[in-house]
Amino acid sequence: MAQVQPQDAKAKSGDELQLVVFNIGTEEFGVEIMNVQEIIRMTNITKIPQASGYVKGIINLRGRIIVVINLNVIMGMESKENNENTRIIVADIGETVMGFIVDSVSEVIRLPESSVEPAPAVIANKIGTEYVRGVGKMEDRLLILLDLDKILGANELRNVNKIATEAEAAAVTV
Repeated sequence: MAQVQPQDAKAKSGDELQLVVFNIGTEEFGVEIMNVQEIIRMTNITKIPQASGYVKGIINLRGRIIVVINLNVIMGMESKENNENTRIIVADIGETVMGFIVDSVSEVIRLPESSVEPAPAVIANKIGTEYVRGVGKMEDRLLILLDLDKILGANELRNVNKIATEAEAAAVTV
């Protein structure tokens, strides 16, 4: 059982997790709502030359430059074509605000902490154990819980921070 960190305490009422549920391809995932700043519709994304494959590009969100990540690329999953359901989940990752493209966002739910189990080896091996927090058992389905703070490793996070800083500097000089 994971220890409750002070910043996580607000996300739990009793022993419940509050989760944003989203889809990539046919799979359903959940992330803690406390990491999520907002969910926005797909918008024009400015591509960045020679950026890593997981970096879709940058967007201007109310004057702030946000790096947008292809979550499906990081997880090695097939994603649907962008459509009216495609969303960008804007989240705080450490000191960085970034966006994650998902096929759709379906709901916000409360899930008892007791319903979360460690991810079975087949899921952890397919997706990657470092950012799979566990599997939430619900009445009619299973939900793969992701830890957004661990989606990007230290090198990738530095790369994203560099892109955001350079884009901000370029935007100021224009």
